[in-house]
Amino acid sequence: MSNYKNKTNETFNVVIDDVAIIGAGFGGLGVAIRMQQQGLNDFVIYERASDVGGVWRDNVYPGAACDVPSHLYSFSFEPNPDWGRAFGPQEEIHRYLQHCADKYKLRDKIRFNSSLSDMAFCETSGVWNLNFDDGSQRQARAVVMAIGALNIPQYPEVSGIDDFTGKVMHTAEWDKNYSLDGKRVGVIGTGASAIQVVPSIQAKVKSLSLFQRTPPWVMPKSDQSLSPARQRLYRRWPILQRAVRNFQYIMMESVLPAFIWDSFLTRIGESIGRRYLRKVVRDPILREKLSPKYSMGCKRVLLSDDYYPALTRGNVNVCVEGIDKIDETAIHTSDGQRHEVDAIVFATGFKVPVSGAPIPIRGVGGRLLEKDWAIGSEAYKGVVVSGYPNMLYVMGPNTGPGNTSVIFYIESQITYILKYLKALRKNQNTYFDLKPMVQREFNADIQERFKGTTWMSGCNSWYLTKDGKNTTLWPGFSWQYHFTTKHFSAAEYEFVSVKGGAEEFGNSVATAS
Repeated sequence: MSNYKNKTNETFNVVIDDVAIIGAGFGGLGVAIRMQQQGLNDFVIYERASDVGGVWRDNVYPGAACDVPSHLYSFSFEPNPDWGRAFGPQEEIHRYLQHCADKYKLRDKIRFNSSLSDMAFCETSGVWNLNFDDGSQRQARAVVMAIGALNIPQYPEVSGIDDFTGKVMHTAEWDKNYSLDGKRVGVIGTGASAIQVVPSIQAKVKSLSLFQRTPPWVMPKSDQSLSPARQRLYRRWPILQRAVRNFQYIMMESVLPAFIWDSFLTRIGESIGRRYLRKVVRDPILREKLSPKYSMGCKRVLLSDDYYPALTRGNVNVCVEGIDKIDETAIHTSDGQRHEVDAIVFATGFKVPVSGAPIPIRGVGGRLLEKDWAIGSEAYKGVVVSGYPNMLYVMGPNTGPGNTSVIFYIESQITYILKYLKALRKNQNTYFDLKPMVQREFNADIQERFKGTTWMSGCNSWYLTKDGKNTTLWPGFSWQYHFTTKHFSAAEYEFVSVKGGAEEFGNSVATAS
């Protein structure tokens, strides 16, 4: 332990962890499991909630599910033969993560209800000072930021929302105690959460007004239940489940050319999407409202078997005029219409970290990550940021998949993180700081590869910063990213020695008290 003085000069004992993992979702649990398997046991996981699971713990809105096949949306080292559906619903994915935490005995390593408020690097000792909302402080030689890319709900700026007297909910902050049955409901947004929640509540509500800004490209999901017989087969012959997973990976990887380059493959995908829309939506006026006017792939392509059918029901009205304001009981649109509602559901997604930082993070020389990322976040391989030694991101900038499972990317990042931590362990009383030129050259190449892609074709996408820089997606195939993260080079880092700092890395006992 070391002593820490706060602003009132009170002295606290601050526990020093070898590795602090922030977050107990897929990223944090994955890092912890792989660390244990390779003999790196000195870590603590800090989780702001009272259970593991991340977004799959928090997103409990009706219909919440994954749009990646279940066998692919799970750790390669921990297959689950008992998936009940081809695409996992929220409850199953949450149970899977709870299973991982229990099987690998991680709960004793987790400090629940620990919300990180800010962190700062100390160049003298070579450790990070971590401050939590409850006033406690910790120190760590290395910090793994596994907070996830989509965890802060995005609320649009709508005039009068505070005047509304009915119920207001965001899909990411769903109130399970409030019933929408028989209510007049307004849903704002038509993204990934909207296409799930709308079909799930449509039959229960009195009326549903869907406020659409831009229609998404929607493709059939072809979801289905997985029979007990198939589950038994996978349990008995794991190689069959592995084959299914590999096939799913190849299929999802094969569609990337249609999404990333505006080509004849894109036209084929658009043709399939339009044919699906025509098949389900017979009303030409409604069909026109739901027809995208931009290239497929510029925005996230959505999968659903029941979204279009739900919009054809008699109690649903799709409003394409912009929202002007909200009063005590209604939503006003720019065409002068007043839509009376009892409840408003914001299906408007999350604040994507295209710029800024989730909390105050101070690096070398007191530099602030929020300022460094003000015009667009960037990192080396999406994991390491120059000027912020021994801080490692899971799902950092430019590591979002446009076509496949995010778990594949997470496991690739874990490979690099473990190589980093092992190198750090071999170099005691030293911290690693990425050379600025390495980060600049890497990100210049990333942005160059985005030129000419569908993602940069002009639509208004959450993939982009206000200046049009894509800091969200990886500009290529996932296997390319996998090979990028397999290599760790010490030559890309400045090795900085510290004197009189923390105990040697790997030799102290991490304490979760």
